[in-house]
Amino acid sequence: MARVAAAPAVPRRRQRAGVASRVCAALFGGYFLAHGATAFLTGALPFARVDRVIAASLLAFAVWCAAAIYVFAARSAWRAWGTLLLLGGALLAVPMLFPGWASRP
Repeated sequence: MARVAAAPAVPRRRQRAGVASRVCAALFGGYFLAHGATAFLTGALPFARVDRVIAASLLAFAVWCAAAIYVFAARSAWRAWGTLLLLGGALLAVPMLFPGWASRP
């Protein structure tokens, strides 16, 4: 049988910093992604204006939960932060670049 090398021990302080970074990513990065998704969905959904805003706001909670789950499943805290900020920025850029798109009746 082949020997499997044990993973190197990670210092306790560094492990705590990684967990703290992931918690902050879940809270703040998830909020940023949910905000971007709300802004994007407000213009993308095919409903009346009031219904678009309500539906987008309610879907933002599911996006935030999915982001929090992703943060703790990601390979590293850097990847989690980068993914959330990149997706949130992309979703938020569309309504900011085309403001008339989201304000249609």
